[in-house]
Order: sequence, then structure tokens, then C-alpha cells
Amino acid sequence: MVSERSDATDGDTTALALKILVAGGFGVGKTTLVGAVSEIRPLRTEELLSEAGQLVDDTDGIDRKVTTTVAMDFGRITIRSGLSLYLFGTPGQDRFWFLWDELAQGALGAVVLADTRRLADCFPAVDYFEHRHIPFVVAVNCFTGARRHDEHSVLSALDLDPGTPVVLCDARDRDSGKEVLIRLVEYAGRMHTARLLDSVR
Repeated sequence: MVSERSDATDGDTTALALKILVAGGFGVGKTTLVGAVSEIRPLRTEELLSEAGQLVDDTDGIDRKVTTTVAMDFGRITIRSGLSLYLFGTPGQDRFWFLWDELAQGALGAVVLADTRRLADCFPAVDYFEHRHIPFVVAVNCFTGARRHDEHSVLSALDLDPGTPVVLCDARDRDSGKEVLIRLVEYAGRMHTARLLDSVR
């Protein structure tokens, strides 16, 4: 895990900044989540969907989507005094996955956003983080009109390891997004501590 310490402005001598990825399928709400929780104006690399892109991007179920992230989103949120999270939203389409390795370097953990109407779209992100042993939580973005499923049902449907956190959220709501991030930091902290203890036994 890579973190960054910098001069703080609120009386603390140092501040801890942790890197978090926000991943998931195309159109699941990654840009929305980063923008909703960021305390700074988020950096976005959105472009209009083109006719050429429509030939390769599956827009089934998200027909009204007109833009797509082509590199990353970036935002920052302070969880508590002395602890900030740097948020990096990944592009969702297969053709941009080559960027994920760069974005994942030094990450504490990841949020995998899921849409229960297109649950299979989050499998690649789940596989990516499982194979690289990067702690993650699955955050089900509760879209209007989508059938609601409880956390246990999603855990089973995705065949996740027991103990992997699954939370319901509204990516548009700052407080909801912040709760997802707090849950991830707590979970990732426990996972890293357990691995550290295992390494010294």
C-alpha cells in the first residue's frame, strides 16, 4: 500500500492521503460517485459517445448515456482530520482496460460499483482485484426502477469470498458515497493488517 504524507492546513503536522479506485462496468455510475463525494472540482476525461464507439460499446440498458470516461476521473475527499482519499475512477469499457494497471499502482483498495440490472458487467473488475489481492467492496448503485436485492443475494450472485463487503448506495448522494468509502477503508485496513501479521509469523 502506498500512501502520501503532506503538510496539513488544519493544525495537524502531517496528513495521510490514501489512493482508492472506483471501478465497474460501463455506465454504472463511477463518474457520478467521484463527482458527488469530491470536495474539489473533479477532474473528468469524458467524451461524447461516437458512432464508431457504438459498434464496440454495449449500451444495452443505458440508452440515454451520451458520454464516456476515456482515461480516468479524479477527486478528493477528507474522511476525517488528517485522512484524505484520492479517488481514481477507471474507464468501464474493455478497450480502456490497459489503463487499469497504471491506475491500480499503490492503491489501498477499490470500490466496485454494480448495477443489478447488468450485474455481469462488474465481473471483470471483481476478477481484476481478486487476482491482484487488492481489497475491494461491492457497492450496488440503486438505480430508480431497478429491482432491489439485499447484500447477501448480491454476494452469492457474484460468488464473492465470505466477508467481502457488499453495500447498497446511491452514487448521486454524497453521504451515501462517503459511507461506501469509509466501509472500504475499514475493510482494507483489516486486510492489510492481517497480511502484515501473517508475514511476520
